[in-house]
Amino acid sequence: MDWIISDELGLTVGHLIGWGAAGAMIIGGVAPYIPQYRQIKRTQDADGFSLYVCLTLLIANTLRILFWFGKRYELPLLIQSVVMNITMFAMIHLCVTVRKKNQIIRARERIFTAQPDETARWLDQRSGLGGGDKPRRFYDMDRKYFWAWTDFQSYVDCMLVFSVLGAAITYLLIEFSPFVELIGFFAVFTEAMLGAPQIAKNHQNKSTEGMSVSMVIMWTCGDLFKTAYFVLRDAPTQFWICGGLQVTLDIVILIQVWLYRHNTAAARRLRRGD
Repeated sequence: MDWIISDELGLTVGHLIGWGAAGAMIIGGVAPYIPQYRQIKRTQDADGFSLYVCLTLLIANTLRILFWFGKRYELPLLIQSVVMNITMFAMIHLCVTVRKKNQIIRARERIFTAQPDETARWLDQRSGLGGGDKPRRFYDMDRKYFWAWTDFQSYVDCMLVFSVLGAAITYLLIEFSPFVELIGFFAVFTEAMLGAPQIAKNHQNKSTEGMSVSMVIMWTCGDLFKTAYFVLRDAPTQFWICGGLQVTLDIVILIQVWLYRHNTAAARRLRRGD
């Protein structure tokens, strides 16, 4: 009888641990961005945060969602991808709003879906549109301004195009196992390179001012936990290999925090007007 009770108790504890780990996976991925979000909102300065971090995570998690349809991994990892995409759009919305507010001189609008130009005006005249009519608008595919648009809708439109194209290709090749495995690899490899844009941003500025150190520390802790979770839960091989790479990049950023500490302090004093 004691053995049965003990066995049932062990099963219950095991379930609780499993649910706790699953919850930590879902919430833990989002948690590092809370201090960065609060810092940007408090300082009204988004220059220290690279929006390419958001691009990296949006692509990685969209690919991971597509990978789920070809190879059913654990449901908490799928939910985490959906929650992460929502979080990244919230970060983008905040950064775009703050940067617009900080513009002293109104800059030219840069959007993904369309951009008025001389060609558009010429075609409008040829088609008989009057001066009061809204001009045609064309895709602004200047690589210099890719992912540096001035309105939030452009980021949504870009990811919508990527998602639809990805879903269509996945639907056509879902039975082709190497393709499915390739999606899984690109999903986790892209996420593993998450720290690369921030490393480049820090190197360019020779400072980590504007970047939340708390975010990076939480990245590191979360990635260590995530990699261990992948190994223990027997997740696809791509997941835990790229998890290790992600931890390595997190450590590089923390090294940058130490290397640029004097420049960061000086930039902080300059911003405060000390």
